Amino acid sequence: MGDDAELAALLALRRSRLRRRRRPRRRGLRIAAVVVLALTIAALAGAAVTGGALLGSCNLNALRPIALGENSFLYARDGSLLGVVPSRTNRQPLELSAMSPWLPKATVAIEDRRFWQHGALDYQGIVRALYRDVSAGKIVQGGSTITQELVRNLYIGSSQRTLSRKLREACLARKLAATWSKRQILAAYLNEVFYGSHAYGAQAGAETLFSTSARALTLPEAALLAGLPQAPSVYDPFTHPAAALRRRNDVLRAMLATQDVTLGEYERAVASPLGLHPGQLYTALRHPNFFGWAEQQLMLRFGVKRVEEGGLQVRTTLDAPMQTAAHDAIASVLQHPSDPAAALVAIDPRTGAVRAMLPYIPDGSRLQFNLATQSGRTAGSAFKPFTLAAAVDQGISLYSGFSGPPSLTIPDRECYGIKGPWNPHNYGDESAGYMNLLDATAHSVNTIFAQLVVKVGPSNVVAEAQKMGITTPLQSVCSITLGTQPVNPLEMTDGYATLAARGVHHDPQAFEVVRGPNGETLGTLDSQGTQAIPQTTADQVTAALQRVVQYGTGTAAALGDRPAAGKTGTAENYVDAWFCGFVPQLAACVWVGYPKAEIPLVNVEGYGAVFGGSLPAEIWHRFMSAVTATMPVQSFVTPKTFTGHYVSGSYYGGYGPPVVTNPLKPAPRTPPPAGGGQ
Repeated sequence: MGDDAELAALLALRRSRLRRRRRPRRRGLRIAAVVVLALTIAALAGAAVTGGALLGSCNLNALRPIALGENSFLYARDGSLLGVVPSRTNRQPLELSAMSPWLPKATVAIEDRRFWQHGALDYQGIVRALYRDVSAGKIVQGGSTITQELVRNLYIGSSQRTLSRKLREACLARKLAATWSKRQILAAYLNEVFYGSHAYGAQAGAETLFSTSARALTLPEAALLAGLPQAPSVYDPFTHPAAALRRRNDVLRAMLATQDVTLGEYERAVASPLGLHPGQLYTALRHPNFFGWAEQQLMLRFGVKRVEEGGLQVRTTLDAPMQTAAHDAIASVLQHPSDPAAALVAIDPRTGAVRAMLPYIPDGSRLQFNLATQSGRTAGSAFKPFTLAAAVDQGISLYSGFSGPPSLTIPDRECYGIKGPWNPHNYGDESAGYMNLLDATAHSVNTIFAQLVVKVGPSNVVAEAQKMGITTPLQSVCSITLGTQPVNPLEMTDGYATLAARGVHHDPQAFEVVRGPNGETLGTLDSQGTQAIPQTTADQVTAALQRVVQYGTGTAAALGDRPAAGKTGTAENYVDAWFCGFVPQLAACVWVGYPKAEIPLVNVEGYGAVFGGSLPAEIWHRFMSAVTATMPVQSFVTPKTFTGHYVSGSYYGGYGPPVVTNPLKPAPRTPPPAGGGQ
């Protein structure tokens, strides 16, 4: 007897239902007639006309498999798992050889005992189901084989039990069985079947229920898993443990009947508890803020549909030791739960690879947004390098001299605000006297940079900042030079990384390699970059920023004999404090502030008021000291000459030579008087 007879038996059931509509119900006679009819048709299994008609009723090649989806996995550079980008279903396909041998044995024993003997269909099962279905007057037992179930999962997807669907399913099962081996069919089924709790396939089921791999499943674990597909919600071991235990023991009895287990193995397995150990693989995240940003970058590059289809294996740019160093640096400075929050981002300027991204809240609370990428806080004087770069691009020499009075009224109408002329003032309302742009940068003299932005033009500062990596929309206003517009730590780090790369800009990158479900390479780190500003411009601005660390406002960030460049930033009224800096191999920015409101940073960790050269510079110093310890010491390229035309401002007098402090000595704990951003 062959598969044609099995299909013919299904047709017999359809005919019996049609006859039932035309004549009075005579239950006993009808059942007997159908059974006789089914057995008679089975005897005609070799009938060519029946087989030919049924074989021609479906086409496997004309169908597209249902997209079941599978999870994508993101890893740090060292291979440690960061987290899972879930598809609509949790799923990780495996080869049959990668599963515990107990699982296929248990599945066959409980679902399709004659799987290895019959063809695509099991005619004995069909006749048995036919009898029950006719007796009930509806479909109550499917009699489906594993091959039929696989076809349903792969191509049909409907859970509605109708005769037309069963016939189509049976036909497709025959076509599939003619193409695939039994092992291929069983492996595919075990990778597609639903085990409940969003888990599809053996690996997801094993991880969800037992926090283990499909390969490591024990006999009782495999039996529990194998019993779930018939009714995952009814036998859900998390909500119905007694029902799940009974079902598991049913599977074990079936395995004993098929001689897949010995009596001793059966008795030990039946006596064991469920042994649930709920897994967190699909929900737990390490470094969730970086993970969320990386997931967004993945979708931007490959599209939402491709990412949702899943199966991606992604090695990200995150350096786990650097991330740990960032945490340790911040936690060692902001030690009290009442302290403000901080965010640190580090980028490899040679590629744009984001090596660390850490928002940190001392009290351990979590925000609904990423402080490193989604916050918008004023950068204060940390924004001045963009003005300086625009000036150098225009040929203004860094030796140009300006006067820096305590405050200054700018008469240029381009700088007018709501209250009329712009009136910037220095940090602490100090007089800076007459100095060149190198010293004005080192000491962060606001009134000199106010004069400089007028000469450069605020629109040119906006353009320069955007070329170097600032993506937040900026207004073309004169106060932009003092960092009065909101930006985030990621884009500020990106801008400073452009200086470290001698004017080459790289978009911040989240992954080094992305592979598809079959191991094919879909994308790699793009290290090409574009020359955003001339090398000579970047080198000159870097030379000016080195002076900030050597004898200016950022001495607390100095790295001993290792050359470093950077800039402090303090927002008006101390509501934000920054230090951004770099060595040739790494750029990093630190922001400190209260995330929920612009609250002055006063009386924090011994500081009367927090400014850029205090806590942010200390955090930056600790982080960079740790992560550069194994890097070779590299020097910046020294500009041959500071070329360009010289400009000068009005002389206001009064500023003496700069005070050179020991770069290894921490900045004083008592800040200058309150005032403009330093």
